[in-house]
Amino acid sequence: MDGRIPRRSFVRGLALTAGLGAVGAGSASAYPFGIDPLRPFVFSSPPLQPFREQLPPLPVLGGTAVEVHASSTMHVFHPDLPASPALGYGGMDYLGPTIEAHVGERTSLTYRNDITSNPLAADVDTRIHGVSEQDRTQVPTSLHLHGGRTPPEFDGHPEDTMRPGQGMVHEFPNRQDACALWYHDHAMGVTRLNIYAGLAGMYLLRDEYDTGQTGNPLGLPAGEFELPLVLQDKNFTDGGRQSVRSNPLNPQGSWEAATPGDVGVVNGKVWPEMPVARGLYRLRMVNAASFSVWNLFFENRMRFWVIGAEGGLLDAPVPTDHVRLGPGERVDLLVDFGALAPGTTVELRNDEPIPAQVAQRGVQIMPRFCRFRVGTAAGFTGGVPETLRGGSRGLAVLPPVARPSVVRNVSVMQLAQGLGQPSPLMSLNNLRYTTDDIEMPRQGTVEQWNIVNVTPEPHPIHLHLVTFRVIGRQAIDTNALMQAVPVPAVGVRWTPSADPFVLGPNLAPQVWESGFKDTVIADANSITRIVVRFPTADELGFDPDATFGMSAAHTMDHSGGGHMEQSSHPLQGYVWHCHMLDHEDHDMMLRYRLVP
Repeated sequence: MDGRIPRRSFVRGLALTAGLGAVGAGSASAYPFGIDPLRPFVFSSPPLQPFREQLPPLPVLGGTAVEVHASSTMHVFHPDLPASPALGYGGMDYLGPTIEAHVGERTSLTYRNDITSNPLAADVDTRIHGVSEQDRTQVPTSLHLHGGRTPPEFDGHPEDTMRPGQGMVHEFPNRQDACALWYHDHAMGVTRLNIYAGLAGMYLLRDEYDTGQTGNPLGLPAGEFELPLVLQDKNFTDGGRQSVRSNPLNPQGSWEAATPGDVGVVNGKVWPEMPVARGLYRLRMVNAASFSVWNLFFENRMRFWVIGAEGGLLDAPVPTDHVRLGPGERVDLLVDFGALAPGTTVELRNDEPIPAQVAQRGVQIMPRFCRFRVGTAAGFTGGVPETLRGGSRGLAVLPPVARPSVVRNVSVMQLAQGLGQPSPLMSLNNLRYTTDDIEMPRQGTVEQWNIVNVTPEPHPIHLHLVTFRVIGRQAIDTNALMQAVPVPAVGVRWTPSADPFVLGPNLAPQVWESGFKDTVIADANSITRIVVRFPTADELGFDPDATFGMSAAHTMDHSGGGHMEQSSHPLQGYVWHCHMLDHEDHDMMLRYRLVP
């Protein structure tokens, strides 16, 4: 190939471009977006000047009892955009406050759905499992503490939903290491819409070492020098509204398999600027995007340090000049602005390639998130700690990876569907969410999960309740695997071993993956291997296999009915899923149980 576009493809593209132009010419409101003639298969947000606003700090809620209600709001993402309909938690007009809790101290979180209007009502797709017309006007919600060791009835099960006027009290035991969690909506079939609209927030778990206070025993930056950063990418209409649509080929109300944004948003603001002092900062980042994986770095390629993953601190800071972060993943960083001259600016950027099947539509890399401007004042000058764990007065060092007694193969797939159904079907194990053919690991055992991704894009896989260690990745010959073991009809388990089809060596986990995690990127055409220990009921302090459902003890119904209208049957266990929210909703999520 010489790189030229074949004439037939070129003519076909011109025809579609002309068709789009004709639609636009016939109705000024046909598409509420700009369409670049050179990229006719993607919508474009209106031009927005970066760094017009400062990065907003997120308010903090502390104590053992907190209230976090979901409500309909209006939010300004950028000074050149009008206020956009949104959703918020805890009185905020977008996102939610950062909740601070302490290891071993139970947090009671009173939640109520106070949503009065759905900012993305037109994007509800009733063809998706568990979604109804009612969801357009009576938004279902389910609050999940991502990464929490939470009893099943408080985990935010996707079928355990609450309509407006309904709520419950979540009890979070906080029996785990200090770490950065996040809470977000998890309602069946509309998770991508509810989180995109604003239902997400950070949850920082502290202990006697990582106190979050100045002078903490670990010598970490705290107070104004510790910044929770909720990273997202978004699309906006010409009228300034949030949009989950990325291309004109899908009509309004149709689910899309991939909705990358063309605008970076941090803590609810488009491309903000953050003034920083000359010193060390702790950045607690979460990728809260619907689809996008990012490779994050500073534009001057300066070095920084990874100090923690989803499950808590590493043994010691590890230097790097980039981190790769998929939806749902968090990373804990130390960044030193002390060597930069006053007035220097440095951008947090992204250069992760767009998956090929999305890039061919013309989708381009979203290149930046925010900018830091160095001031004259001295900041935190304590330096990067040499160690974070170990010693007689510190946290125990990370244990070696446990030896598994069970090896389990699971698969990540994209499957074509017939006319009238949203396609492709995103699937785990070639199964739908409703299957009873689920994983049932035993409490107290250690398993190795070989996550076999036979799709052309990465998928961040999240297991509720547990943490795990990443032990490596290995490319596979997907075509050879699927020819040797043909995929049966949807609904029949397909989880063959891919070991006979590996290509090249096993690649060790990245430095930011060296601790305990709850979400891992399963790269395209590869095996990602993780080792999971499934805790016992005694270790957890609750029965992880208990059934739950219409529990009057935890239901607050302000409208006259129970909050379990979608699930009249008892529920049991947890879920594991792709954390690309577009995929999770259709249908890349399965239940699992921890059996005695």
